[in-house]
Amino acid sequence: MLEEILLPGAVLESRGAYLEAPLPQTSDGLMANATYFGNPQWAQEYLDYCHRDVHFRSRWLAATGDWTDKVVIDLGCGPGNVFATLGGKPKLLVGVDVASGSLELASAQGYTAVRADAAQTPFRSDVADIVVINASLHHCDDMQAVLREGARLVKRSGLLVTDHDPQLSAWNYQGLARVMWDTRLWIYRITRHSFHRSRKQQFWGLRTEIHHRPGDGVTEEFFKDTLEPLGFDVEVYAHNHQIGADALKGNVGPAQWKYRLGNILSGRDPSAATSALSLMCIARRREVAGSDG
Repeated sequence: MLEEILLPGAVLESRGAYLEAPLPQTSDGLMANATYFGNPQWAQEYLDYCHRDVHFRSRWLAATGDWTDKVVIDLGCGPGNVFATLGGKPKLLVGVDVASGSLELASAQGYTAVRADAAQTPFRSDVADIVVINASLHHCDDMQAVLREGARLVKRSGLLVTDHDPQLSAWNYQGLARVMWDTRLWIYRITRHSFHRSRKQQFWGLRTEIHHRPGDGVTEEFFKDTLEPLGFDVEVYAHNHQIGADALKGNVGPAQWKYRLGNILSGRDPSAATSALSLMCIARRREVAGSDG
């Protein structure tokens, strides 16, 4: 069925567990993602521990509904975390990433895995019931280009859903909070924290975080200004990570103490929506052309 959604003349080479489209260009950021998420051990850790909790599942199912019998394209799919957590029986489940090691794991989860640039995929327009972009935009050189590419793929009345990208206002640490942010890497290295157990792993992991730093990140305006002119109705929900479907009711959920402290030291209300870690964007394409570009 993949052949039915390919652009005319698109050629994909088989690489065993995944298919590969020519990359139109490379960059330091793209190569960092290919290196970090392509490492089999690091990709397996990401699959095992990230985006696998009940809060994530509840929030995403409330946003997208059941994927059964749907055509789903997951841009920046990594090792397949979203489908591994949500489940269902899609008609076609396509995962796009630049990291070969992750794509091999995604294939094992049930994805039709394609190595391609998320900003320039080999698929026709208007083919997907659901386009997923989870925890991926901030790893991309041009966040808007990837968001627009996702929008291009969505059928009329279909959904584009993004999540787990850092909210600019929450991560724009100031004063002492900024000092703590800048010194956190040494602490992580000493304590062998999370995915920073080796200097090499830390180095490549941080190289992928292109838009995850103070003064950068996503905003509600970014999503609406990009998607509304393309014919989408857009809702954006600020949330912390320990909140499920209630995020779609305006509940930002509890923040961990270190993030609360960071916002307090930055002179902000840690319980405010503008201090929530992430933004979830749920955009539905209108059935009629409207103001499509």
